[in-house]
Amino acid sequence: MEMSIFDGVKAPVQSYVDIWTPMFHQAIDMGLVPDFLLHWGHGAAMGSVLLSMGLIGAYLGWQIRFGNGEDVNSFTLGDTIRKAHPKIMGGAFFFFLLGGQGGIVLLDTQGQSILESPHAVTALISVGLLGCQAVLPKLFATENGQLARNAHAYLGSATMVALFAHLATGINLGNSF
Repeated sequence: MEMSIFDGVKAPVQSYVDIWTPMFHQAIDMGLVPDFLLHWGHGAAMGSVLLSMGLIGAYLGWQIRFGNGEDVNSFTLGDTIRKAHPKIMGGAFFFFLLGGQGGIVLLDTQGQSILESPHAVTALISVGLLGCQAVLPKLFATENGQLARNAHAYLGSATMVALFAHLATGINLGNSF
């Protein structure tokens, strides 16, 4: 028997997924959901979040690090870079959390097992890193603020690497069935 890091949560997650899959099956039976959209829609949506909000947010974060936080540019829509960065990254985190739920439901709708792929593992890593990133700015004003800022900058780059690994494992998963 093979163990998974998700063994403790698989049953409740499956119960949640089971709420939604009948609606998707009904939409499929009615011809409302093309197969291509069912198979690749989640990846297209999440890829667009990563390639827009994720990359822009990471770029803005490094601009703050380089001393340009009070600047305004075309990515900030009138806000300073310092104000726009957490808004954009917070929005990306929100969409990733929602999108993850949709991805699991769509995977189950297509008859695939959930929480058993490298894509599920990279999702957990990515969401964990994003959560850490969200907490670190609370430490910026403390006596260890510079350490927190350094950790936020470099962990942010590591988070982007994890998110691109997640993208790659998603493409592999999509191509596997």
